[in-house]
Amino acid sequence: MEKDTDKLRDACIKAAETFRKLKNSGYDDIVSKLEYVVGSYNHDHNPVGLYEFGCMALDLLVNIKSKSPGKINKKVIEDLKKHCPGT
Repeated sequence: MEKDTDKLRDACIKAAETFRKLKNSGYDDIVSKLEYVVGSYNHDHNPVGLYEFGCMALDLLVNIKSKSPGKINKKVIEDLKKHCPGT
């Protein structure tokens, strides 16, 4: 199980990097939340925040990609989808 959550952690890191590359301050909140839950997971290995904010990031990234397909790497979305229920 920890191997899967490590992959989710890595996907959350990539999602935060993707939001940063968009250079839109509207995504600062999700970036800071992703960074926080990654740090928290690294400290205590409790993945709850990774799931919560990773799935939130997934929704935002899918929305951005639907409007501007070239801005979001498909792999970032695919990696997050592997871990979010209902996707």
